[in-house]
Amino acid sequence: MENEQQELLFKLSVFEQQIRQLQQQIGSIDEGIVELESLNIGLEEMKNSEGKESFTPIGGGIFVKSKILSEDLLVDVGGRNFVKKSVEETREMIKKQIEKLDEIKKDLNNNLFEIGKEAEKLIGKGN
Repeated sequence: MENEQQELLFKLSVFEQQIRQLQQQIGSIDEGIVELESLNIGLEEMKNSEGKESFTPIGGGIFVKSKILSEDLLVDVGGRNFVKKSVEETREMIKKQIEKLDEIKKDLNNNLFEIGKEAEKLIGKGN
């Protein structure tokens, strides 16, 4: 009987660890979505801003005053490969990234739900 209880506690602790990991991943995805949505808003504000002055981040919370000469953007498409894109093309790319993150988040939430169901079954067997 004691071995069964130890096994039950072990399995529950494994479920608890998996739940925490999934919750952390979901939190990271939520942060990524918020960051991308904020970027999308910034890009929208950039439309029709050619010739206007702006503060451009250069890193570490430091900004430099600059003048927008063009609405063309250089976008890192992975592996430090940069491609010239318009504001609208870039916004569409960001929209697709947000959709992918939403899909991953749904999958993680489903996994969380399934683990919760398994833990409930295990607790039901322990009583």
